[in-house]
Amino acid sequence: MTKRTRRNHAPAFKARVALAALKGDKTLSELSDQFGVHPNQIQQWKRQLEGDAMAVFESGSKREPMVSGPDVKELHAKIGQLTMERDFLVEKLEPWIGPVARK
Repeated sequence: MTKRTRRNHAPAFKARVALAALKGDKTLSELSDQFGVHPNQIQQWKRQLEGDAMAVFESGSKREPMVSGPDVKELHAKIGQLTMERDFLVEKLEPWIGPVARK
């Protein structure tokens, strides 16, 4: 028997498997064969989905805030600052190292 390496499944995959288990159309064994996941893992994801399902319908004040991405304006400002610093350094170093190609 070969040992399987540990796999990390995407949240979308887990949700799809758990929803299929909740439907009850197929047995855990059939779902295990279909998705390539152990039946105990499917059962665990199903219980987790059942326990956290109410969070989807909670009002906005009780709900945890979504994690937002990086601030684009702040990143653009940082890029501008770094570009200015690079250009300044290239200008000051040219007498010692010769012409430098700028991108």
